[in-house]
Amino acid sequence: MERQSTAKTMCGVVADGTGGPEVLRLVERPIPAPGAEQVQVRVRAIGINRADALQRAGRYPPPPGISDILGLELAGEVSAVGPGVTGFSPGNRVFGLVNSGAYAEYAVVDQGLLVPMPAGWDFATAASVIETFCTANETLFTLGGLAAGESVLIHAGGSGVGSSGIQMAKRAGATVYVTAGSAAKLARTREIGADAGIDYRTQDFAEEVLRLTERRGVDVVLDFIGASYLPRNLAVLRPQGRLIIAGVMGPASHPVDTGPILQKRLRVMGFTLRPQTIPEKRAIVARFAERWMPLLATGAIRPIIHGVLAFAEVREAHRVMEANENFGKLVLSLP
Repeated sequence: MERQSTAKTMCGVVADGTGGPEVLRLVERPIPAPGAEQVQVRVRAIGINRADALQRAGRYPPPPGISDILGLELAGEVSAVGPGVTGFSPGNRVFGLVNSGAYAEYAVVDQGLLVPMPAGWDFATAASVIETFCTANETLFTLGGLAAGESVLIHAGGSGVGSSGIQMAKRAGATVYVTAGSAAKLARTREIGADAGIDYRTQDFAEEVLRLTERRGVDVVLDFIGASYLPRNLAVLRPQGRLIIAGVMGPASHPVDTGPILQKRLRVMGFTLRPQTIPEKRAIVARFAERWMPLLATGAIRPIIHGVLAFAEVREAHRVMEANENFGKLVLSLP
């Protein structure tokens, strides 16, 4: 996948129809100009997310009226600022969230969704942080209310959000149980803070969680599978427990007994980041930055990066992610 951009245009990646990684195409587009309170960023690295693959497959359509270029998070250098921008100047190294458009040489970002890069970080590190750490913070702490002395089950422990959430939950003083699909991934989760791991391919996670907790269960469950996991997620929650569903990687529907929700006074909540408004996202980014950026900047916690691929290898990055071969984030790098 090779294409040359001109001085007034840039290369970006779109999905040419819906399907597998093979539908991804490099296209040439005008370089976007920053509007009011927007910052133009020369993109140097791009974080790959499950939502990108779902959009490409036609299962997660973008909000109307936005760029068809894929990608939700990026890192790079400020190249221009729009009217009303304060705190950012050309040349600043930054990372941030976008509704779309990160898979490109340039992107425009709302100033409230940008974070300055700490000294010593490279662009790949910065591009692997904001989507996963914001999602983990909102699900585990803002919605889930996870506190010291409590326990949590994090599904997909080898994912970007999972590997971030493990570290955050452990740092907060929680006991952390995880699921993953191989012994090697479970070993990695223990290295970054998980107290115990369950191989969902060979073990029933509900039975194992109840065994490990002496039938007490956990206070919080963070799930990315959806309906088919719902009965077992409810079964492992303690009275007044909290279930947060942040993805639907499994079937959309499944029979479920709602009795445990009533009997145990459970809370079941959903979370997705992309559809939220700019003010809502600004608040999410601010909460993440206040609590976790000091720890990330010192290396007390860190993004887990599976690999950094060249921009032209975007199809391979999607293939690796959909095959669940990665532990942590996949990142695209631009020269």
